[in-house]
Amino acid sequence: MRLRGTIRVTTALTLAAAVGCTASDRDDDQARTSPPVSAHATGPSPTATPSPTPTPVNPVSLPGLIQREHKGSGLKLGAVLARTSAYTSYEVTYEANGLTISGLMNIPAGKGPFPALVLAHGYIDPAVYTTGRGLTREQDLLARNGYVVLHTDYRNHARSDKDPANDRNLRLGYTEDVIGAAMALRSSGRPEIDTDRLGLLGRSMGGGVVYNTLVVTPGLFDAAVAFAPVSAHPEENIDQFQRPEGDPIVAEIESAHGTPKENPKFWREVSPVTYVDRVTDPLLIHHGTADTTCPIRWTRQTVAAFEKAGKDITLRTYQGEGHTFYPQWSRSMDTTMDFFERHLR
Repeated sequence: MRLRGTIRVTTALTLAAAVGCTASDRDDDQARTSPPVSAHATGPSPTATPSPTPTPVNPVSLPGLIQREHKGSGLKLGAVLARTSAYTSYEVTYEANGLTISGLMNIPAGKGPFPALVLAHGYIDPAVYTTGRGLTREQDLLARNGYVVLHTDYRNHARSDKDPANDRNLRLGYTEDVIGAAMALRSSGRPEIDTDRLGLLGRSMGGGVVYNTLVVTPGLFDAAVAFAPVSAHPEENIDQFQRPEGDPIVAEIESAHGTPKENPKFWREVSPVTYVDRVTDPLLIHHGTADTTCPIRWTRQTVAAFEKAGKDITLRTYQGEGHTFYPQWSRSMDTTMDFFERHLR
């Protein structure tokens, strides 16, 4: 399924509060099943049953992102960062839900159109982050193998617009930025880009962005890959990365949204495994058995949820490999390119 331009997903969700059918649906059902009331009938007139009031969806949640009207457009090439015999690298900007997001794009040499990949990097302190940082090996290799590569900087990074609430809101804005990148590619009109062949690759925190994106906009991408992803349960990521460091953002998060014990509904609604039934795109995950940053048990739990839901998911494990994938990176990328070759060529 291809999604282009403006996307609005209105699929009904199984949430804690049930949303009734519309008044018009009920009226139609009553007209089909109830006998007409005679104009001369005696007795009291029937009283219409009031419509139940739907529970508002929390905008800081995956259901909130699912219901949101996402927009991505205005892909613009800027300064040339590098020229090689295989590709040219550019600074780029695009619009994602009202914010200008910066990034880097590698365009292969030769005649296109080429399939395109959006890259979602892992956590790097925005104070030291520079455009394109985080997935430089992948940017180069994938472009040399005939893919247009758009590496998003995310909001609050490099030259992107600021979103002061993003950290407090569990960085869900990064998911919007990736969705916007895909939509900007599809609507760019650039002859180098094959808008019918689009993939997604994320590492570490970017792997969590991959999970969210597949849930929020099923069908926007044709295939996705995650390297050493974070937990699909945000509270586990907070306990692993932020709480031990005394990150003050934790107190802001819990003040705004409650703890998992105080507000379990909120924490269910920010976990992509809650909505794994929505996923339609094939997913490949790479994870090292010696990863102490993002323990492989997190990925095994997520894979089990995908498999239980009957989804197309493949896990490749690497004995003794840590979080950075240096010793076995080449093998993992061979597998990645084979995967994209099957789904995007």
